[in-house]
Amino acid sequence: MKKTPLYENHLALNGKMIEFGGWLLPVEYTGIIEEHRQVREAAGLFDVSHMGEILVRGKDAGAFLQQILTNDLSKAPDGKVIYSPMCYEGGGVVDDLLVYKYRDDHYLLVVNAANTGKDFDWIKDHLSGDVDAVNVSDSWAQLAIQGPLAEEILQKGTDFSLKDIRFYTFFPEVTVCGVQAMVSRTGYTGEDGFEIYMPADKAPKVWESLLEVGRPKGLMPVGLGARDTLRFEAALPLYGHELSADINPLEAGLSAFVKLDKDSFIGKEALQIQYNQGLTRRLAGFEMVGRGIPRSGYEIVDNGNPIGFVTSGSFSPSLGKNLGLAMIDSRYCLPGTEFDVIIRNKAVRARVTEIPFYRKKYRK
Repeated sequence: MKKTPLYENHLALNGKMIEFGGWLLPVEYTGIIEEHRQVREAAGLFDVSHMGEILVRGKDAGAFLQQILTNDLSKAPDGKVIYSPMCYEGGGVVDDLLVYKYRDDHYLLVVNAANTGKDFDWIKDHLSGDVDAVNVSDSWAQLAIQGPLAEEILQKGTDFSLKDIRFYTFFPEVTVCGVQAMVSRTGYTGEDGFEIYMPADKAPKVWESLLEVGRPKGLMPVGLGARDTLRFEAALPLYGHELSADINPLEAGLSAFVKLDKDSFIGKEALQIQYNQGLTRRLAGFEMVGRGIPRSGYEIVDNGNPIGFVTSGSFSPSLGKNLGLAMIDSRYCLPGTEFDVIIRNKAVRARVTEIPFYRKKYRK
């Protein structure tokens, strides 16, 4: 299994290591609920160096990305970050990713760790025009600092004015704790925060320095467990759960990132047909009425008849409830609608609620 440049740092902090997407990563340090609440109340530092990075460059790079992504990059200024699904011909999702636009001929794609090889193969197989793609994942490390005090803490490690980095933008040259880095402001927790990209061998220095300057403000390392409960409360999709080769972006509630008015993109025809005909299933949020925690893959029924399945479920540390996201028959998606979740062979009552469960607090 692969290890990030911070593997030894995690062990030194008593991080509980698990396998995730072929990587050994910390699931928690002091406890998932404590780490979750610290991000909501102060700030947390995440090692997300397992994420993949693919450079796409060349005169036709922009046109190429327009063809393989569902979102519209044509009007994006330099320094913009764009979220987009990348689809198969049938509309299912290869991956969902972030596009960092340096210039019209220079982009960085940040992809999900477990999909990096698959994504790179897909991109290489569809290259056209004056475009080159290079998988640079092994050369990069990525840290994320998230929470209401993220800006205040990170500002202690840089002379760059972080207020100049607006939501979903980035600056390619920012010195952080003495290291040249790229810094963006996107987030995957529902809180304000930043991503710091740097050469892999520089990550331990930045990690240790940020924990030191942030400790008085409550900064703590956060593992995969809280990363998942945080994104879940904010109803942010996770590939393999809310999105997959079998779940398309329209069904997942991501129509804002599918620009059917573009001339063409891979998957457009299939998605256009489904859009015109209407969705037979879609993503919905629900809270448990009966006792039990819904988990990914659990069946959802109405009077014993299958109507869908849980994509993600958890106890919500912020709200104190057992909540879930589900792909269900569109007729059952209205808030207040009740159905049963099959938990350990027992039907447990649940009720549809609006999502996101947690109100996002991004700094626009």
